[in-house]
Amino acid sequence: MIKTDHLIYEKDGPIATVTLNRPEVRNAISVEMGAALNEATEDFEDDPTLRVLILTGAGDKAFCAGADLKSAIPAVTASASSASSAGPDGPTGADPIKRPFSDTTKPVIAAVNGYAVAGGMEILLGTDIRIAATHASFGLPEPALGLVPFYGSHVRLPQQVSWARAMEILLVGDRISAQEALEIGLINRVVPAADLMSTARAFAERISRNSPLAVRKIKETVRAAYNRPWDEAFAIESRIAAEVLASEDAKEGPRAFAEKRQPVFQGR
Repeated sequence: MIKTDHLIYEKDGPIATVTLNRPEVRNAISVEMGAALNEATEDFEDDPTLRVLILTGAGDKAFCAGADLKSAIPAVTASASSASSAGPDGPTGADPIKRPFSDTTKPVIAAVNGYAVAGGMEILLGTDIRIAATHASFGLPEPALGLVPFYGSHVRLPQQVSWARAMEILLVGDRISAQEALEIGLINRVVPAADLMSTARAFAERISRNSPLAVRKIKETVRAAYNRPWDEAFAIESRIAAEVLASEDAKEGPRAFAEKRQPVFQGR
């Protein structure tokens, strides 16, 4: 386990868990938390023994309240106001083509233990499967603060829910409930708070039993083919499928099925 004042990163077999750990400020993203999250994500990606990541927040109030308005946001607005902000890195000084989990090829499950707003919701949009406690809520209040979302919501949200609902969330800025988020397809499940982590863990354990190569290649295919013309998308699917079908895991799975035993996947 790696624990800092702002983030906890744990490994348990093939499953890693990241806990945003500033409950006293609703897990608001500080500069230190952002750096720690990047480090944990990179370690998860590079560790061949890890197959699934669960992301949650400390406490029972908030998953993440977004960037810290007392420290992180003033730093961003000051940077954007300077002459150097005209450069290719944009207002945050970060890579303009990277967003939360945009380079992560393994599955990420969000266990939403409270409200996920502003940057907290934008982090959520980078995850693959989302389980929310019944009291969770979601929103992008930036325009009411004179701000705009800058962690990927303009791009990701309209791809994940309908255009009309995405624009309502972006432009109005009000929160929506966990049940409404479920109804519009933003999340996968709503469960009692007491069952949140066990439900997320059950998803992670089920995924971790699958071929790690197949799981990663499925995510790679979906991301690479998304919103492309059919001929390009199908070509991508065919190319990646050929890589999987030529693998040792593709031989082991059917063999184990025929022998009525659990497969032993090697990820190659």
